[in-house]
Amino acid sequence: MRADARRNADALTDAAREIFATEGVDAPARLIAERAGVGVGTLYRRFPQRSDLVVAVFRHAVDATAAAADELAAAHAPDEALAQWLQRFTQFIATKRGLAAALHSGDPAFEALPSYFTAELGGALERLLDAAAEAGTIRPDVDATQLLYAAANLCHSAGSEEQSQILVGLLVDGLRYRSAADKAS
Repeated sequence: MRADARRNADALTDAAREIFATEGVDAPARLIAERAGVGVGTLYRRFPQRSDLVVAVFRHAVDATAAAADELAAAHAPDEALAQWLQRFTQFIATKRGLAAALHSGDPAFEALPSYFTAELGGALERLLDAAAEAGTIRPDVDATQLLYAAANLCHSAGSEEQSQILVGLLVDGLRYRSAADKAS
């Protein structure tokens, strides 16, 4: 892809992410194009179907959240990196609420996204869990996929992002508590 085409695609994805968060995934294409600083024709050349744009926004967010695991692991103790990543995951879930209906709509364009979500984010979480368990700061028997879905379900049931972060913080404390109890016995 040419550099200008890549810039346009990135601008459209960023604009769509912002617009989707406030207006929903059915927001007018004109708003997205205006926010990106391109014409509507450019939007439709790059993303011929609305679902193409939704998939691009979702994948970009998953990739950024997964990449944060390695950044946090390099900068923090294993259990702190895990806690911070789960808080970032909480933010991811909160900002993707508008995409949930589209992703679960039955549209074949979205069929691959749940497995992509689990593979990318589950893999990132598993690396963090393994490091924290190896350091002895959390219990060693935590399944990454189960924890991923537990945190997501907490976020969906919470009334706000702040409440989600509190609930996920309690979840992380529970992982640490078991580790401390195991050490005492």
